[in-house]
Amino acid sequence: MTEYGPGPVDRRLPTDEARQLMTLVRDLAAREIAPRAAAEEAAGHFPRELFTLLSESGLLGLAYAEEFGGGGQPYEVYLQVLEELAAARLTVGLGVSVHTLSCHALAAYGTKEQRAEHLPAMLGGGLLGAYCLSEPVAGSDAASLTTRATRAGGDWVLDGTKAWTTHGGVADFYTVLARTGGAGAHGITAFLVPGDAEGLSAAPPERKMGMKGSPTAQVHFDGVRIGDARRIGEEGQGFAIALAALDSGRLGIAACAVGVAQAALNEALAYMTTRRQFGRPLADFQGLRFMLADMATQLAAGRSLYLTAARLRDEGRPFTKEAAMAKLFCTDMAMRVTTDAVQLLGGYGYTADFPAERYMREAKALQIVEGTNQIQRMVIARQLTGPEGR
Repeated sequence: MTEYGPGPVDRRLPTDEARQLMTLVRDLAAREIAPRAAAEEAAGHFPRELFTLLSESGLLGLAYAEEFGGGGQPYEVYLQVLEELAAARLTVGLGVSVHTLSCHALAAYGTKEQRAEHLPAMLGGGLLGAYCLSEPVAGSDAASLTTRATRAGGDWVLDGTKAWTTHGGVADFYTVLARTGGAGAHGITAFLVPGDAEGLSAAPPERKMGMKGSPTAQVHFDGVRIGDARRIGEEGQGFAIALAALDSGRLGIAACAVGVAQAALNEALAYMTTRRQFGRPLADFQGLRFMLADMATQLAAGRSLYLTAARLRDEGRPFTKEAAMAKLFCTDMAMRVTTDAVQLLGGYGYTADFPAERYMREAKALQIVEGTNQIQRMVIARQLTGPEGR
């Protein structure tokens, strides 16, 4: 696991500041995150204190403007930080990605007054965010969501249930997409809801195959009243806001997938070079060496793909197609690489005494979150050919 294994990834970072940042991240990951990962994931412990440390270290707002307490880093750098964090522990890397996603609506579409009031605490004040789009019956078809926000004088009252919410029940704020108008995408509006709002509650966390330390829960809104000052953007603009956030969020998932795959490759390499059979290291056997070569090649391709999309974003160019490609390829790649890591470790790979089986379980989640990989194929095809039924 980054520096945790055969050695750190040789990264091409654009500035001295970014190189110093990466040194900080690697040190923090090696000292504070990786050593606790296996035990805390097995126990289902959410490391809230680590997110407080990340906030104090300036790592929860890297992709946002320094004017509001962010790190002012390009996505090219932010995503490589995510990769390092996810290699140490996916619960942490994915948590930072979700927090960044939950800040996007306000940072990109909020008024100057809203940003000044809320963003400093969100980006560097120790707060942790969650993103509420999916619902029990509205997953891939997010435009059919039914959680409703109704005007009540100068306020809004929210009623409904959100599903699959990372940090549900532990977040300090929720970016919530709710229906304020008629059916379809044009009837949805975005809101910033405080985590302690009266009428807001969370169900017990889902019992997941992996990422047991990251709480994923339904969030219930029962007459939650918030002021109109917490509406983000215009009425009916919420779905467009959500889609814009998801383009960036998919890059976060791609980077996390590469981090998990890198950790799995490192584990396999360490095992293959120390385990001996028939009088020599396993790494001397050509069939096994070829598996390692394929894993490393796929991993390098995934990293290049997400960085290409990130650089398009940093240049202000369209990157929807490239983000979907990166999410699709990197998460499928992580599933292949982690599965091969388990195979290379043999029986040990199937035991919880080694982290390979955890990496494989975690990689599966990444093929589902931020839009399933079937949805990514739809996005890519639409970008290539235009909408269906033209």
